[in-house]
Amino acid sequence: MEYHNPVLLHPTVDGLDIKPDGVYVDVTFGGGGHAKEILNRLSDKGTLIAFDQDTDALANTIEDPRFILVNENFRFLKRFLRFHGIKQVDGILGDFGVSSHQFDVAERGFSTRFEADLDMRMNQQSAFSAFDVVNNYEQAHLRSVLFQYGELRAAAGMARIICEVRKEKEIKTSDQLKNALSRFLPKHRENKILAQIYQAIRIEVNQELEVLKEFLQQTIEVLKPGGRLSLISYHSLEDRLVKRFMRNGMFEGEPEKDVFGRVEVPLKPVGKFIIPTDLEIRTNNRARSAKLRVAQKL
Repeated sequence: MEYHNPVLLHPTVDGLDIKPDGVYVDVTFGGGGHAKEILNRLSDKGTLIAFDQDTDALANTIEDPRFILVNENFRFLKRFLRFHGIKQVDGILGDFGVSSHQFDVAERGFSTRFEADLDMRMNQQSAFSAFDVVNNYEQAHLRSVLFQYGELRAAAGMARIICEVRKEKEIKTSDQLKNALSRFLPKHRENKILAQIYQAIRIEVNQELEVLKEFLQQTIEVLKPGGRLSLISYHSLEDRLVKRFMRNGMFEGEPEKDVFGRVEVPLKPVGKFIIPTDLEIRTNNRARSAKLRVAQKL
């Protein structure tokens, strides 16, 4: 199964500051690119546990006694580490968003390039899909999804039109959705706006921001002191959560100060965020919006 190049491969794995005998987690296994690089840096005593809820990723499993692949969402990080007898780890890597493989398989419905059924499920066992969001959500809920997750200024108008069109006939395919929203898609900005619409629906279908929050909160308990988080985000909503959590262990507001004006936080950011080089973006288009942040548990 064809999976594309891992994004920011060496900077992301470098960020883990790998100990050869350590225990590491890759919560977004995909094609296994980052996982293979981690295994290259581990000794025979090292361990790597990988998570991926997409059954397609199982075809890429690595035959190595140091490697365990868990076919589950990384929101269950702590549960499955305990299942495998692991309480704490030395580092966690995450490469969020949609994999190149998922974008390139037309019937998965993630890409604006293809005509496909409205799907967008990262977990293909889930019963809830993009079809349900587009056809069953009330207008106010649909507007909220498009505005919050797609940052679309025309969200109210888009939600109203979708609701009007689906009264006559269900919106089952990407082309039908595109035709319904054609008045909001000027030629010079069509692809950008479509990408925002798809992003909004995809985030809702897969509960991406809720999952990310649940995962980040578990990392504090799961990481050993001195352990590293090395995380790649692809849009501002995701990156904002990662940035705030790495800075003060919270998603909103600021941590309380003690009587001496000091703040206790669980993590310390390591260096500045890293973005791909122009060369990597030319050879791997998926990398163009990637932003890597690294933090260490105090």
